[in-house]
Amino acid sequence: MTDIKKTVAVTAALTGVLALGVGSMFDEPVSAIGKGKEKCAGIVKAGQNDCGANGHDCGGYAKVDGDPNEWIELPKGTCKKIVNGRVI
Repeated sequence: MTDIKKTVAVTAALTGVLALGVGSMFDEPVSAIGKGKEKCAGIVKAGQNDCGANGHDCGGYAKVDGDPNEWIELPKGTCKKIVNGRVI
């Protein structure tokens, strides 16, 4: 196999893998909560949040511990058992 054919084959394979990954990103909204789960705010350590709040839309961007707007996903019923935990 020539170098050009190898490059084309590798490019096609990577394109297929990327297409599968990008397609699966749109199956569910980013903020979707898993079945039997809840969003729990006010208990997150800095950098340990699960998704967007406070002007950012990504996990891991909480700047301070215990921010009342930052949240993590927990099993239902767990949040109310944690000091300062609030279901949102």
